Amino acid sequence: METLALILAGGRGSRLDILSERRSKPAVPFAGKFRIIDFALSNCTNSGIFQIGILTQYLPLSLNEHIGVGKPWDLDRRDSFVTLLQPNNSWYEGTADAIRKNLEFVKRYASKYVLILSGDHIYKMDYSKMIEQHKQTGADLTIAAKIVPMEEASRFGILETDSNLKIQKFVEKPKEPKSNKASMGIYVFSTEALIEAIESNPDIKDLDFGMHIIPKMIDTKNVYAYEFYDYWKDVGTYDSYVETNIELCHDTALDLYDNSWKIYTKSEDLPPVKVGDSATIRTSLVSNGCKIDGDVEESVLSPGVIVGKNSSIKHSVILNDVVIGDNCKIENTIIDKNTVIGDNSVIGTGDDYTPNKDNPKVLSSGLNVIGKKLILPEGLVLERNVRIFSSANPKTITQKHIKSGETLK
Repeated sequence: METLALILAGGRGSRLDILSERRSKPAVPFAGKFRIIDFALSNCTNSGIFQIGILTQYLPLSLNEHIGVGKPWDLDRRDSFVTLLQPNNSWYEGTADAIRKNLEFVKRYASKYVLILSGDHIYKMDYSKMIEQHKQTGADLTIAAKIVPMEEASRFGILETDSNLKIQKFVEKPKEPKSNKASMGIYVFSTEALIEAIESNPDIKDLDFGMHIIPKMIDTKNVYAYEFYDYWKDVGTYDSYVETNIELCHDTALDLYDNSWKIYTKSEDLPPVKVGDSATIRTSLVSNGCKIDGDVEESVLSPGVIVGKNSSIKHSVILNDVVIGDNCKIENTIIDKNTVIGDNSVIGTGDDYTPNKDNPKVLSSGLNVIGKKLILPEGLVLERNVRIFSSANPKTITQKHIKSGETLK
């Protein structure tokens, strides 16, 4: 085996708040029919890598059910596999600690190279090109890097390289970055170098690639950058999640319709989309099984969504099997799976943009977020920056007008 891929997929994604309330971040639905992890998995198989370990941790059930034996990605054939790796005695305390707790898995397969990926980014990438550069440079570690806006650089691990792309310095999330060449959290290790780096730090409990492994290897090993210039997005906040979904309704650098680099997923057997005689759909992604009798504009609808008569949906992301009643107006809203919106409801209205009072850091732009498996009453009005958790009891929603910035649990 030349390359073993390990996908880090155990993160909670706390900034996704309600969306990661009952699932891990990589399992969050995206772009209608996909899950976020589908992009990393599809990149692997499109790159000719069919031996994959997925390191899960936080609420793994949804992710485990989605991946199964890996059939959608052709990972159930001979000489291919996908193995779900969960912590045994204690939780992963850092990105490199997650690998350390599964080091026997790495040693068992004895590949020449180990490709380590984050399972929560949206992009298409041919990893074989990165591996080929790794071979040609004689690197012990190669880090995928992308230029980001300078004002965002402090959110990333930042690289400084020479003219040959050899990394001279690496700083994890610097307060005052001197470069905007950011690590994408994609690493190719020569397997021996990875094992040595992990085993040489037995006393660091929260062992992390950015904080511990990479800075030390730069001083002692050959560490190079692989520059990536194509589409790549982190959808770790409500705003970025909605913006990236909506971007795909328009012409973007990420082409979901490119047959030469397909994104694969576990699909449901559902009938075609049904559009009523008075319905309109503009600049949107609408998945199988949807029934539309209203207006949908610049929105993403997952499988099985029902939109009632005279209802309108604008700039929203509606997940699987949501039912929106008649005469509703939905704008700038995320609605999680299996929720019912009663007739004559207005969600996303008014000029009051008061940030969410309980958690202003996650919700301040005017979006509303509604959890899964809720039945909301008829005539409900939600202003902006409102959070309704899946745990909220609809019987307690006695007020028909919920002001901006409120949270219901």
